[in-house]
Amino acid sequence: MSLRGTRDDSHAGGKNAWYYADPPTLTAKLDEYLEGVPDAIDGISLPVPRARAVIAPHAGYSYSGRCAAWAYKCLNLSAARRVFILGPSHHYGLPGCALTSFAEYKTPFGNLVVDEDIVGELWDTGMFSEIPTWADVAEHSLEMHLPYLYKRLEQTHGGDKDKWPTIVPILVGSTGMRAEKKFGNILLPYLKDPENAFIISSDFCHWGPNFEYYNYFSLTAAREMEKREKAEAEAEERERAEGPDKTRCDKKTKRVKRCGGELEPALVSYGVFPREKEDMEIHESIKMLDDQSIAAVETGIHENFLRNLKQTGNTVCGRHPIGVMMAAMEALNKENLGGPQAKFKMVKYDRSDSELKEATKSSVSYVSFYSVV
Repeated sequence: MSLRGTRDDSHAGGKNAWYYADPPTLTAKLDEYLEGVPDAIDGISLPVPRARAVIAPHAGYSYSGRCAAWAYKCLNLSAARRVFILGPSHHYGLPGCALTSFAEYKTPFGNLVVDEDIVGELWDTGMFSEIPTWADVAEHSLEMHLPYLYKRLEQTHGGDKDKWPTIVPILVGSTGMRAEKKFGNILLPYLKDPENAFIISSDFCHWGPNFEYYNYFSLTAAREMEKREKAEAEAEERERAEGPDKTRCDKKTKRVKRCGGELEPALVSYGVFPREKEDMEIHESIKMLDDQSIAAVETGIHENFLRNLKQTGNTVCGRHPIGVMMAAMEALNKENLGGPQAKFKMVKYDRSDSELKEATKSSVSYVSFYSVV
């Protein structure tokens, strides 16, 4: 696969800019975000030793820049010779994974060079397609990480570009569990190499009319559903008492749960049940949705994450890049039983509307993780 040309920093500057195109202004903003992150987390100085993989958001910097700074300050690039960047495809239907055809990616600070040898190796597996040029330029999920990466490379290596790693941009489309495991196994040899780092691009819950997602944890709904389940159970008991021929064969799964005697809120579409005083605010429900997805990621078990998404429908736009990376880490962990296990650890959570209370408005969640590999 022959690489050619330079991809423009298409989301920088202009009327609808996602971040500043002016280098001094952008530098000041990124410095501000990075300086807002403590120098140590849980007693570990940053960057975290051997933290070669991160998950970070990809929205405009005014929304997610502060959150992303936590992932980038954790990311250790001191030994990196290549940085793989996995992001979701927002602009065209992609059934698997695709590779860039550009030789370089432009940032306001300068260009980052694509690793032609690694792209060629991946291409030769026969598992990857080529990102259409127009889609590559339109896609923000890869681009939004490049100024941060450039900045951190400057902080790590200064102006000695000979020490700077190349990049390997990969778009991940609609992949199921089997496909994610296949791509995870393809990336496994690269994950084993301590000279490779990985940036996984994802926002978390997209809630509200902009995204047509309204799942909500409702205590009122749980109470009503529990009443219905109790009434159905009593009806079944009456039928059972009338004789075996009246017994129902279908066994219904309970939709409501109790924990320590306390009724747990049920996940329903917002507005289906009237909201009572004891019900949580929308932003609290969104956090509960994200907390469950974050916990699933932190288990390090690929299937746990997929199960959570199926149960909640949480609109994690980078679910497939995360899935591919979790599959690769899980494969690595199986080879290293009894040794250190690679798992993501969440370090920062934020939302575009941290106090959302009205279903007429929307919110996007941002999360930063790192993993020692």
